[in-house]
Amino acid sequence: MSMPSSSSGIPDGLQRRLGVGDAVVVGLGAMIGAGVFSALAPAARAAGSALLAGLALAAVIAYCNATSSARLATRYPVSGGAYVYGRERLGAFWGYIAGWAFVVGKTASCAAMALTVGVYIWPDHAHAIAVAAVAVLTAVNYVGVHKSAVATRAIVAVVLVVLGAVIVVALTCGTTDTERLHVGADATFTGVLQAAGLLFFAFAGYARIATLGEEVRDPARTIPKAIPIALGITLALYAAIVIAVLMVLGPGRLAHTTTPLSDAAAAAGACWLVPVVRIGAAVAALGSLLALILGVSRTTLAMARDRNLPHCLAAVHPRFKVPYRAELAVGATVSVLAATVDVRGTIGFSSFGVLTYYAIANASAWTLTPAEGRPRRFIPVLGLAGCLALAFALPTASVAAGTAVLAAGAAAYLVRRAAAHDA
Repeated sequence: MSMPSSSSGIPDGLQRRLGVGDAVVVGLGAMIGAGVFSALAPAARAAGSALLAGLALAAVIAYCNATSSARLATRYPVSGGAYVYGRERLGAFWGYIAGWAFVVGKTASCAAMALTVGVYIWPDHAHAIAVAAVAVLTAVNYVGVHKSAVATRAIVAVVLVVLGAVIVVALTCGTTDTERLHVGADATFTGVLQAAGLLFFAFAGYARIATLGEEVRDPARTIPKAIPIALGITLALYAAIVIAVLMVLGPGRLAHTTTPLSDAAAAAGACWLVPVVRIGAAVAALGSLLALILGVSRTTLAMARDRNLPHCLAAVHPRFKVPYRAELAVGATVSVLAATVDVRGTIGFSSFGVLTYYAIANASAWTLTPAEGRPRRFIPVLGLAGCLALAFALPTASVAAGTAVLAAGAAAYLVRRAAAHDA
């Protein structure tokens, strides 16, 4: 069950360059860009005036997942995340399902983030801008994970300044009303569950830290420290944003806008802030896309090493020490999607895949022994039950599409295994 703790024991191992600060920034870049500008409005449509309850529930499940992931990443500090954890703790099939769910769901997320960049920068040519963004960020990742972390640090700094300005303006303007925070008759338990599932999309960025397990220095210390820090910062920021936007727009207006933060700035009378928010949204989506491509390529690398994806994708660049073929393949796939698909519906599909991924991570954490750093028993139990509940509370179309894609992947795996056995 044990895995080597350094890249020296792995053929074509990656280079350990990231410290705690770098790992936190990578997680923040993935979470902040995805959630604030993408998931807030659809979650408000689901939960209504109980949006804050949905955020709190998503945060609880995310904490359980983060704790389980941190303990597992310390035990298995190699690329792949729950793909590796499921394979080592539950068996090859469950590891494959986790990896397949992650790659498929996060590839859809990459396309959504790329299109978000296009919509904010040049709406009439959103698809072309999206493809260009994917090409540029794939090139950044290609030349090394350290350079990716440096780029993400700059992006996160810009986004935090913009979001801070929105919070201050919204909370200090004369149009705020605390009555808009009260939970009304429109709130339902099912709606809160669905909102939590959609908002979970916003918290899933800490997976980037675990999937980079082979590229962080001293993973036994770095990963357990970086994951809760990134998650805590993001939760505090999201709570402040949700409260500020609700107090200005109210749940009704928030539910029916595609640009909630821009609308909040305009409603607060800060029209000067609207173009700044648009730039911040584009930059945030770029940060999320950068981290997403990074994470998907590492899981692709791990699956390719085990020949669950084409083995040629397992190659590591001799100079830059990155899985360059996996990165190029992910970049090409995302470019095709960004050029052809619509951003609508991708959040629910992505959430279904990612919740499946974390359900397997929690089940894997349950099997750890005390000597292996097992978390308190209730954490993986609550995480597993919560992931399944949120996944199947998502919109019906997202559940149906996600189930079909996971079933297709499982069928392909079983057919391939049967063929290998017969041979």
